[in-house]
Amino acid sequence: MGKEKDFSRNAEASEESKSYKKSGFAQLSDDEILQGFKDADARIVREYYYGYCRVAYCIYDKRYDLQSKPGMDFYSLAHEYYLYLCEHDFKPLEDRKPSMSLKTWMVNGFRFLLLDKLKEVVKEHRFESFEARQESRKMKFDVSDNQFEHELYQTIEEIGNLYYGRDSKNSIILKMLYIEGFRGKDVAMQLGMTASAVTQRCQKMMHDVVIPYFKRYFDASEYGSYLSFGDEDASVSNAPKMSMPRMSSMPRMMAECMCCEEATDNSNNIFNNKNNMEDMKKGRITPHWIDSLKENEIFVFGSNLAGMHGGGAARIARLHFGAVMGKGVGLQGQSYAIPTMQGGVETIRPYVNDFLDFTKHHPEMQFLVTPIGCGIAGFEAEDIAPLFESAKEMKNISLPESFWEVIE
Repeated sequence: MGKEKDFSRNAEASEESKSYKKSGFAQLSDDEILQGFKDADARIVREYYYGYCRVAYCIYDKRYDLQSKPGMDFYSLAHEYYLYLCEHDFKPLEDRKPSMSLKTWMVNGFRFLLLDKLKEVVKEHRFESFEARQESRKMKFDVSDNQFEHELYQTIEEIGNLYYGRDSKNSIILKMLYIEGFRGKDVAMQLGMTASAVTQRCQKMMHDVVIPYFKRYFDASEYGSYLSFGDEDASVSNAPKMSMPRMSSMPRMMAECMCCEEATDNSNNIFNNKNNMEDMKKGRITPHWIDSLKENEIFVFGSNLAGMHGGGAARIARLHFGAVMGKGVGLQGQSYAIPTMQGGVETIRPYVNDFLDFTKHHPEMQFLVTPIGCGIAGFEAEDIAPLFESAKEMKNISLPESFWEVIE
């Protein structure tokens, strides 16, 4: 029994090691991770802070049904916890018990935060039992072969864990869609993303990883049945009822299994033409590094509502371009703050809209938008860039290359 436990632990460590290597990290010690948090190292914060918080959120969502409660989405809680730690200079993590890992300590800290938040939830709302909730969400498989059903689950788990890391957003999206049976719009809501961002991410996973994985490792001729969908919608809106397809059908069917109901149709958009887009981008790509500005240029950075400009682009804005501590929104000196640390993508949208409106009234200014939300806030370009869709037509706005790649 002991040997089996050791083997399981070693296998898990091996998988984690692969994940770290894939993300460009050597496996860091808890002290190194904590120092990265203090230094506002965006890569370490994204990899470890949000990774640990996702573990906590998944655990407590099962117990408390967090996603159904206002203000209890993942990003709202993770951002509040991060700002609390910043305010206390990460001392709550330094004070952990010597025998307890940083990950375990953070999971417990996250729990205390959400329990405090739950007290604020309307009292008449009773928690639905976990069993009842699972029954209502359960993904129904049209599979008679138990061995195949097990293999399908295992394969999806392998794809998520091996290629993206156990706690990554991509892995969570795969599990929610294909194992837990969530609809695409529900995935977007829970993860604080737009529906189109989930669609784009899913398309990329299918193209880059999932379809090649099945082609390489499966001999589909062994499985005779065909993929079938739920009665309500045979389009891209739902995760499928699964039965193993012939491999020749896999690319088409995998595409049909895409998560979101609202894949954006850009076919009639003039800017789909590559030449037009290249002309539009010309001279409007924000430089990767900015240490000085022309007289009419404005440095646009991601902030938080408390105006704690301690790391990343916010720190640069404070040190060099007039950003004011305690001011989290709007124009300040030669900088403009857009809050990104108050919840999911939809909480950012109103501030982006206000910014876009501001740029229309100030055509004499040139606004250099940095990759807001894509550092310490934990989002990806695929999440944030769609908010700037209309900025394509505004000649006084420059966008990061990563945003152009998403919206072009």
